[in-house]
Amino acid sequence: MRLPSRFFSLALLSLAYPATAEPAGLQPVPVTEWKAVYAEVTPRDRMPARARLGGTLVELSVIEGDLVTSGQAIGRIVDEKLEFQMTALDAQQGALQAQMTNAKSELARGESLLKQGVATEQGLDALRTRVQVLEGQLAALAAQADVLAQQIKDGTVLAPAAGRVLDVPVSKGAVVMPGEAVATIAGGGTFLRLQVPERHAGALHQGDTIQISEGDATRSGRLSRVYPLIQNGRVTADVDLAGLSDAFVDARILVRLPVGQREALMVPAAALHARAGLDFVTVQGSAGPVSRAVVPGDTQVIDGAEMVEILSGLQPGDVLVEATHD
Repeated sequence: MRLPSRFFSLALLSLAYPATAEPAGLQPVPVTEWKAVYAEVTPRDRMPARARLGGTLVELSVIEGDLVTSGQAIGRIVDEKLEFQMTALDAQQGALQAQMTNAKSELARGESLLKQGVATEQGLDALRTRVQVLEGQLAALAAQADVLAQQIKDGTVLAPAAGRVLDVPVSKGAVVMPGEAVATIAGGGTFLRLQVPERHAGALHQGDTIQISEGDATRSGRLSRVYPLIQNGRVTADVDLAGLSDAFVDARILVRLPVGQREALMVPAAALHARAGLDFVTVQGSAGPVSRAVVPGDTQVIDGAEMVEILSGLQPGDVLVEATHD
């Protein structure tokens, strides 16, 4: 059996004013004032993947929107001069190695002749010194080869953090300089960053609940930081929102901030009834229930009940009663 709408109105009114007590008159209640502003989806870390070597970008494996992991190779830069220098070092090492082989042979022959009394100790010292010099030169060339190998290895461009690729300002085949950004990575999660007029700065407090509109639904976030620097008459603040997507960075989302409180007369939404294009509520008059035209304002949920602000038509002390209209 379907119950008439008057039953639901009576039920809501009975919840607001229990039957076990004398009906209480309307009294102003504190209402939070909200200000609607747009916030931008902002990554916690926006880091460029920079070239550590100057040269030609011969490989590029990412495009805008790709997801990368920390340390992932996203490109490779080649400097042909380094390859030529490495070839030259290999040739020098080969020549010195041949001289080292000959010097060691002469040193072994000198030691043999010294035992026979044919060579002198002075001549043997000279041979030992020559071997030591060649060993030092070979070690220096090996160190130079290690430096060149590291420089060639630095041609691999690595992602500085895990996240999403926002921008790739260069293309394959381009000549890049050391320190130039090959890609920009957004990582570390996302949050909302908003700016509000400085007149509301005193009403913003860390930990405040923020309402975020997503289509027809509303979610709640937390004001995590209010920045002390005011720029261009605006205060910057950050809002943490669980599950915020990073698919579109810098996307604008409508949020509502609590900027103050005021007192207002609130009635249950079911207490209003429309007639002839006007809104009415029924109150207790001196001769019985009477309908009074009102101007309703915003609807808010207070203690789980849907309440409507009355801008005019009622005053503190008025007692709501059940409507008798059909």
